[in-house]
Amino acid sequence: MRGWVLATAVEPEAWHEKILSVKANVSAGPSAEMVKLTEFAAWRWAGPQSAFLRAASPANIVPLDALEPLSHALYPDTPKPIPVPERESILIMWPPSEPRADLLASLLASEGSTLLIVPDPNEQDSLAQVFFDLGRNVLVVRSDLPASERTRIWAEARSGAWVVVGGRSAVFSPVPDLNTVIILDDADEALAEERAPAWHARDLVIERARRAKAQLVIVSPVPTTEAVVAAGPPIDVPVSISQRGWPNFEVVDQRQDPPGLGLLALALGPALHQALSAGQQALCVLNRKGRARLLACRTCGELVRCSQCEAVMSEVEDGFLCNQCLAHESHQCRHCGSSKFKAIKPGVTRVRDALAGLVPHHHVVAIEAGDKTRPKFDVAIGTETILHGFSGTSSPKFDRPIGLVAFLDFDQELLAPRYRAIEQAAWLLVRAARLVGARSEGGKVLVQTRIPDHEVLLAAVSGNPQPLLVAERERRQSLGFPPLGGLAAMTGEIEAVDMACDSLRDRLEITGGQGDVLLRAPSSTVLCDALAAVDLGPARAKGRLRIDVDPLRV
Repeated sequence: MRGWVLATAVEPEAWHEKILSVKANVSAGPSAEMVKLTEFAAWRWAGPQSAFLRAASPANIVPLDALEPLSHALYPDTPKPIPVPERESILIMWPPSEPRADLLASLLASEGSTLLIVPDPNEQDSLAQVFFDLGRNVLVVRSDLPASERTRIWAEARSGAWVVVGGRSAVFSPVPDLNTVIILDDADEALAEERAPAWHARDLVIERARRAKAQLVIVSPVPTTEAVVAAGPPIDVPVSISQRGWPNFEVVDQRQDPPGLGLLALALGPALHQALSAGQQALCVLNRKGRARLLACRTCGELVRCSQCEAVMSEVEDGFLCNQCLAHESHQCRHCGSSKFKAIKPGVTRVRDALAGLVPHHHVVAIEAGDKTRPKFDVAIGTETILHGFSGTSSPKFDRPIGLVAFLDFDQELLAPRYRAIEQAAWLLVRAARLVGARSEGGKVLVQTRIPDHEVLLAAVSGNPQPLLVAERERRQSLGFPPLGGLAAMTGEIEAVDMACDSLRDRLEITGGQGDVLLRAPSSTVLCDALAAVDLGPARAKGRLRIDVDPLRV
């Protein structure tokens, strides 16, 4: 049996005669500091420590005598494109279409190692080349590399004085002299592990920086509330940079369109023709799965939204029920007093046919989430998948420049019944912005909505997300959602979930049932302490049981 030696001189809990001797130490493994970090991760995400120890260990055997002497290097400072204060934690709101390689190069530690967490594999490679050209020693950590290559990189990292670039797996890079941690695009869900335990690279590397007393820098167009809480308010970026780094936005108020147009607003046709006449391609985004079923007033066109938290509401027998704060309101439009409403439920295939009618001499295709190949097209419609890429690539490459990204029903994102809906909607605009480029490039992001004054849209149009960050933090604070409250989703076999709930009921607030419950606490610390204090082994013996701490899609 193989395992990890985590400590020595420990008084065992079992009888001495039942403990077998260690046969041999066959490989180098995580350092003592990294073992402590895996302990934290197991506590923070309610999972087995062994899952994190595997992530922190080399893929293959590394001989115990293979450790090279610690390297030392001193690099000259690189000129910074903007003033950056000297402090432990820094948050920079860098616009999505503005190049950031020079900024990142200026943030690298002059001594010791820098850990750069980058969710996009293509950007990992391009940044690594930039740093290498500057004379830095660079390691790129990728989970898709062969095991032999990952082992070599793990072993070399132990010598120190590296710039380590990578995604989630880079968090556990064993550099012994960590000086600076940089996180890019912390709202990108590629930094979150989908398999249980569902940990987040941002939160774990923030903890690693704290323990190592390393400088923490977070760079993102629209940082998460977690980033704001960890690093403080964003530093000032010159207006000239913030404005030119966002694309041209056109927000279309669908309430002003004539009845019967559905998702094809009057402004959509001219925008499509403008992009196509310039030899560019156009993308139309229409999410269907996992989104709110919206209701709109038949008289004034306003959406049915909660007067308390502005989230989407569902129609119940005696009125409307908020899907987020559970507030109840009468069956009446609070804008015009009408009691007649209609459901908005679009479909991609039907809309593709309608789009083809708008641009009859161009090739219009519908792209599904499972498509592995990218068809030739002039106009493509699909879910947000078309903004992510194809065949597992995170940065899509198209035949021609993208001149238009049109969100046909953005209210499905803004009003989705999830506590992270606002930041997830903003991140869709960031992805679209990176496809069409800066304002000077002439591309456009067109957003069709019935709430054109929404804070997400105002932030994108102005190129200033700061008011959005403040409002979102206040919203999380008032509702007790992470990171300003503890939340976990527990799912699985009904009998297993029910038994786990019985063990936790005195410690946590529990809502839901039938194998799908939410666990809430005043803080993540209280939540994680409660989960760690209870033995869920008997519940797991009853069947499948999964716990997601700080879930992304609740």
